[in-house]
Amino acid sequence: MTKYGSFPGARPRRLRTTPAMRRMVAEHRLHPADLILPAFVREGIGEPVPIGAMPGVVQHTRDTLRKAAVEAVAAGVAGIMLFGVPLDEKKDAAGTAGTDPDGILQQAIRDVRDEVGDDLVIMSDLCLDEYTDHGHCGVLDSEGRVDNDATLERYAEMAQVQADAGVHVVGPSGMMDGQVGVIRDALDQTGHEDVSILAYTAKYSSAFYGPFREAVGSSLQGDRKTYQQDPGNLRESLRELALDLDEGADMVMVKPALPYLDVLAKIADAVDVPVAAYQISGEYAMIEAAAEKGWIDRDKAIMEALTGIKRAGANMILTYWATEVARAL
Repeated sequence: MTKYGSFPGARPRRLRTTPAMRRMVAEHRLHPADLILPAFVREGIGEPVPIGAMPGVVQHTRDTLRKAAVEAVAAGVAGIMLFGVPLDEKKDAAGTAGTDPDGILQQAIRDVRDEVGDDLVIMSDLCLDEYTDHGHCGVLDSEGRVDNDATLERYAEMAQVQADAGVHVVGPSGMMDGQVGVIRDALDQTGHEDVSILAYTAKYSSAFYGPFREAVGSSLQGDRKTYQQDPGNLRESLRELALDLDEGADMVMVKPALPYLDVLAKIADAVDVPVAAYQISGEYAMIEAAAEKGWIDRDKAIMEALTGIKRAGANMILTYWATEVARAL
């Protein structure tokens, strides 16, 4: 036996020797078509309003939203998820601004559709929280609890007005029981059979939503623990998944992304429909804040986080860096 005879013949480092080698053998790659840009449009402003907790992200005017959509198309981004921010005085207990055909979100959908047509998949947040004066995702009963079934009636109306405005995909994010089925029926009964549903299948009650509340001007009183999922539960997500698919979901989502990669992987392994993950405001803010302090390399951290989400099984990633990353790719 030579002095090297006992050394293993397999050397994994051979496949890491150069950038070209590493690129060739990479198991997962990000692509611009994986990315969806969440965007906020605010009623009654003449200039974009920076979101303090999310450096680089703004509440758009209708005009700057059009520009952002064009830039996303040019970068190769697949879709845009729109959130409307109405005037405070238009908020009420039932969130009626959310079902007004001339409400800010419906205007934004029409604007983006007019600007880019079918070159970008236009998605809309289907939820009442931006429009209610109490900030919950549904209407309240006489004891102040979110009334699931009364809320479903409001969601059916929202689905219709968003589809009428020209949206390609609705994203019901309120975590009401039965929401996907009711929305599917409402769309089909109003001639919108081609509008898809991206189900927020596993949406957890998370501390990482904090900056988002600023982004949408939330009026939330209390918390959402009675309808969003408990962070300690995994099997519950698989139950929600089975229900959403049975009710007609075309795509499913896990939100947040990074703290719930195990949930994302389980769901991705279980389904044959596209799976999305939402890299939410708190995930964005942490990287931006640490980079501002000089503690991490911003660009590398962004790519690493997104690659981790892709590796866990996401076909689509909602990220506030979508256009920037698509350009870099």
